Amino acid sequence: MRASDHPSLAPEALVDAYARGWFPMDEPGARGPVGLFDADPRGIIPIEGFRVPRTVARRLRAAGFEIRVDAAFDQVAFACAIRPGEGTWLTPRLAAAYGRLHRRGIAHSVEAWREGRLCGGLFGVALGGLFSSETMFHRAVDAGNAVLVGTARLLAERGFVLWDIQMTSAHTERFGAIEVSRAEYRRRLRDALALERRLAPPG
Repeated sequence: MRASDHPSLAPEALVDAYARGWFPMDEPGARGPVGLFDADPRGIIPIEGFRVPRTVARRLRAAGFEIRVDAAFDQVAFACAIRPGEGTWLTPRLAAAYGRLHRRGIAHSVEAWREGRLCGGLFGVALGGLFSSETMFHRAVDAGNAVLVGTARLLAERGFVLWDIQMTSAHTERFGAIEVSRAEYRRRLRDALALERRLAPPG
């Protein structure tokens, strides 16, 4: 069995993991099951409580980014996987697994474009009213911020209720990220999974 064919990387297995509150992180060269993790406390960004710092809003108005959904999922996943100087949890076999989820309409990318160039993006998994962001990248100043703001708007417009980012950072806290206990996250997750939502438009 190839490492990429391990049953733990099948779409059904990953969907089940997310529905139970777990998220995958892999190790380079791994051939066995993908690692599943939980965070307590858990980082989330309240969709209704999302805020844009004034300096960021001002720069974004002048930046001229266009936000697209699922226009270049594989490019976004590849760019996230090869960021220098960061962890390598997004291995080729895990990136390929997210590609399979994308082709089933479960994983999605949100992208910042300018003058026909992909400048930044993030990808994650959408289940019911949950969107679980996995990682992001940027190649232009403020492209990452544009993606965060664009994602917040999309989630609000389409009725999502839980935006999971696993762990907060000083940067995401500027946009309203908070930590909740494992028990509180699981409660919010149950409520979110009971909903029917769609991130990407049909067609």
